[in-house]
Amino acid sequence: MRIISGRLKGRRIQAPKNLPVRPTTDMAKESLFNILNNLYYFDEISVLDLFAGTGSISLEFSSRGTASIYAVDANFNCIKFIQKISDEYEAGIQTIKSDVFKFLESSKLTSDVIFADPPYDFDIEKFNQIVDLVLDNELLNEGGVLVVEHSKYTDLSEHKHFSYNKKYGGCMFSFFELE
Repeated sequence: MRIISGRLKGRRIQAPKNLPVRPTTDMAKESLFNILNNLYYFDEISVLDLFAGTGSISLEFSSRGTASIYAVDANFNCIKFIQKISDEYEAGIQTIKSDVFKFLESSKLTSDVIFADPPYDFDIEKFNQIVDLVLDNELLNEGGVLVVEHSKYTDLSEHKHFSYNKKYGGCMFSFFELE
């Protein structure tokens, strides 16, 4: 994986082969950040990266100037890798080892952008639970957005807070906002 833009642009990150991850493709990541670039000044927002995996999304935000970034993942090796890379590149990513659902149930951490990249094989109820926990627990700042990455075969458009989605190959990003 590579960092698309910002101070770390072009850096290639080689994640260990034993991590249970499916990194967001460079094409999809670049498209996502083009959308977010039109909504926010990256140096003025806070970010919560759920199911962070390799930390690719967190690193991209850091490279573009975001200072407040929290990466949450249940896998110890993922968290260890994100922290190692964050330290190496002075990215300032705060890591939290936790089951994402338990974290969302108890967290008071609010953010402007919350990105969730759960396993593609989750059933629709689990995807909706992520959205509900984020929005019902008021974890999204006013004017913020929740972005959920999922397979193109998963349809999240029926959720009451669904705003729109964008498809890139086999990947789709669904955007959720409070009214």
